[in-house]
Amino acid sequence: MYSVRVERFSQPAPFLTGLKRLRESGLTPRGLLFLALEPNGAIHVGVPEDPEQVTRIKVGEKLALIWPLQGRFFHFDAIHRLPADFVLWNGDRRLKDPGDAGDVAQVVASFLKGGSAKNVLFGCTPHQSGSWIALGDQDTIVPLHEHGLTDVVPVPQGLLARRVMDSRLFFLPFSALYEKKIDSFIPVFESPLGNLLLIERRVMQDRLVLSCAEGLIEVDVAEVPRVSERARATSDGSIAVVGRIDGGAFAVTSGRPQPWGLDELRPALLVGGQGGSLGDLGHALAATLIP
Repeated sequence: MYSVRVERFSQPAPFLTGLKRLRESGLTPRGLLFLALEPNGAIHVGVPEDPEQVTRIKVGEKLALIWPLQGRFFHFDAIHRLPADFVLWNGDRRLKDPGDAGDVAQVVASFLKGGSAKNVLFGCTPHQSGSWIALGDQDTIVPLHEHGLTDVVPVPQGLLARRVMDSRLFFLPFSALYEKKIDSFIPVFESPLGNLLLIERRVMQDRLVLSCAEGLIEVDVAEVPRVSERARATSDGSIAVVGRIDGGAFAVTSGRPQPWGLDELRPALLVGGQGGSLGDLGHALAATLIP
């Protein structure tokens, strides 16, 4: 298990300076393990205690880490760089409260650009999901969850998202996003296992897992807006896939199903092995107790 060290910055400006210092010491986007704000806007970033772990840690392993601090924090789940210098971030809906989440996301997006990375995923923490897009400047930040959409995931053609208390997956092409037509999301897939409670945080090999009220569905998103089911595994709705290791295990979390998603979300467990499929995951879950 990786040990997490947390560094604190009072404002976005010293956070930017701190990230530059950390980059000089060898930190890459892969090594950003957690990112959270205090209610007063102070920024906390979790990095590996051992610098040599920076290049070894995998995304699925990050999702299984435990946030080491006690207190009230509002966590980011993921930050994505989009075309046209737009920035997307998912996380705790309360990230709006401190007032500097947009600046923090832009600082991280700049850090990602310097490392030629398109996104960074952070550790799994409990909160009600929110999603925001900065459309080229800090004056135009759109809270997508206020439009009912959250867990937003980029694909080459645009954005995928779930709508709260809905069984469908929605899609917005980048052409509509450039025109700032945020209300132009269209349904592209309907779950046969009930409402979507959570979406896997990134697409892997053109596949994405939708965690639903009655189980898990893996869909093929290579030809969005055409989306097709590839596999499914039934459950009671209390488990969800938040990520996976490329070609390996799934990062599986658990929580209490609510109309808006999963409450009391826990750090993920890595379930399955090399070359595992969603069908294999279903069999593994049947024999695995998610704590």
